[in-house]
Amino acid sequence: MKKTLFISSVLCLAVASSCSDKFLDVQPKAALAVTTLQNKVGVNSLLIGAYALLDGWATPEGAYRSYQAGADNWVYGSVASDDAYKGTNAGDQPPISLIEQGLIQSDNVYFRGKWRGMYDGIARTNDVLQTLAVAKDVTDAERAQITAEARFLRGHYHFELKKMYNMVPYIDEKVYNPNDLESTKVPNNEDIWPKIVADLKAAYDVLPTKQSQVGRPTKWAAAATLAKAYLFQKKYAEAKVLLEGIVASGQYRLMPNYHDNFRAATNNNAESIFEVQYSVNDGASGGENGNAGSTLNYPYGGGGVTTCCGFFQPSQNLVNAFKTSANGLPLLDTFNNEDLTSDQGIESDKPFTPYAGPVDPRLDWTVGRRGVQYLDWGVHPGKNYVRDQAYGGPYSPKKHVMYRSDVGTNTFAGNPRLNANNYRMIRYSHVLLWLAEIETEIGDLDKARSYVNQIRKRAANPDGFVKNPDGKPAANYTISEYSSPWGTKEEARKAVQFEQRLEFAMEGHRRFDLVRWGIAAPTLNAYYAVEGKKRSYLNGVQFVEKKHEYFPIPIQEILNSKKGATITLTQNPGY
Repeated sequence: MKKTLFISSVLCLAVASSCSDKFLDVQPKAALAVTTLQNKVGVNSLLIGAYALLDGWATPEGAYRSYQAGADNWVYGSVASDDAYKGTNAGDQPPISLIEQGLIQSDNVYFRGKWRGMYDGIARTNDVLQTLAVAKDVTDAERAQITAEARFLRGHYHFELKKMYNMVPYIDEKVYNPNDLESTKVPNNEDIWPKIVADLKAAYDVLPTKQSQVGRPTKWAAAATLAKAYLFQKKYAEAKVLLEGIVASGQYRLMPNYHDNFRAATNNNAESIFEVQYSVNDGASGGENGNAGSTLNYPYGGGGVTTCCGFFQPSQNLVNAFKTSANGLPLLDTFNNEDLTSDQGIESDKPFTPYAGPVDPRLDWTVGRRGVQYLDWGVHPGKNYVRDQAYGGPYSPKKHVMYRSDVGTNTFAGNPRLNANNYRMIRYSHVLLWLAEIETEIGDLDKARSYVNQIRKRAANPDGFVKNPDGKPAANYTISEYSSPWGTKEEARKAVQFEQRLEFAMEGHRRFDLVRWGIAAPTLNAYYAVEGKKRSYLNGVQFVEKKHEYFPIPIQEILNSKKGATITLTQNPGY
């Protein structure tokens, strides 16, 4: 390139009479002029681009990968909690190992990947709003709808940043100037919750109760996301009104079978309030519209499921949490006293006696374990599905995995791990358990119990149990509702929080819930104390209170925030 520029300059000087600067006025190839987009078609194309970042996918050559910025937060919400190990082996993706082990530093590429993915999404929403403002062929109704959808997405992307890093800049279309690299160098010195709430409230006020296209947020998706934002701020009364409105709408219900929430064949069902949409065999290059965020998280081998990559293995602590008493209730205080029997260290061709005690049936829709049917791939063989049992434990993830019957239809032809199994970001079970949480804190403990019992009643449906090939339940599934009143708020709170863990395990919520409940330090330090005896790399790990509640602002973003002689971003405390 340097040689070409030099030669061009010499030639231009040599023939000055015929050489002018007009050759500089060339439109870039494969790029659209701004004016081309200033119409209804252009604005809607930009809006679709803003939706596209929900899955955190840039390009294979891009600045971040989907598993750094993916919608399900499996690294930040689950591996960084007591739900899951990184899995695979010690040498694969060491940045995740550092996060898992509490060695949380601001130069970790994963933190920058999430940061860039979310701010990329925010930039796209602002492109929509700026272009919409000058588009002439858009009706007032269309303008209101597009604005509401863009603001919903902008609120969501800022929400993701807020729960990850806490003090982050809020960038709207008034601040953002795509032609000025300095415009987004905004200090992170204010709490952006009010601006997130304003975006989500604006969306809630305008969006319809139903959309003609799946994937677009409804009024109720905005209500649920706004209620969740209020819960993070402990504004229970405000959240309650919104959540009760969703229930009263009659638009949603619990699916009869729990696992209907985790398979491509039942995407966008009656329980779904907002889903991240995945598609395959749609003409996109490399199947990139499939569930790329979980592309690492499949059994390592055996049974024809996949040969890659063995990440995201359920922890023993999580598996133990699904044990129940003989009467079918959770062991809230004693679940981790003894381990549910596993095949740790036992070869797949050696005898193994599975755990015979009572368990919550949701265990085997959440965790792949030896001797139990693994979707329609056959019985999980144990060690043959695990890359390094000594390192990552004996269990496999399950909720996002495609069925054998999906292959060729709901999977990408070149790689079945890229599949069309959507990520259910918010579903009706969230609404019910959030209402249980609110009633526990400011309302009626019996009403809180009734919400939890709705969830447990669905889980107890025998039609939804994992079955052996002979049609019999694959384990001793024993689950019941809470029949006795909770005597104190503390008792109710413990039961509600435990239920949320069971219902949403391995879905990327756990660490963020622990932080917002204010129990992250004692819960995770108790986990490390026990789990460190099973996984040596967790020995001595500590969650540092008033530091680890939030992840560090990426150091490269701090350095890049320099405006003149001033660094505009301030690092989080303790980093």
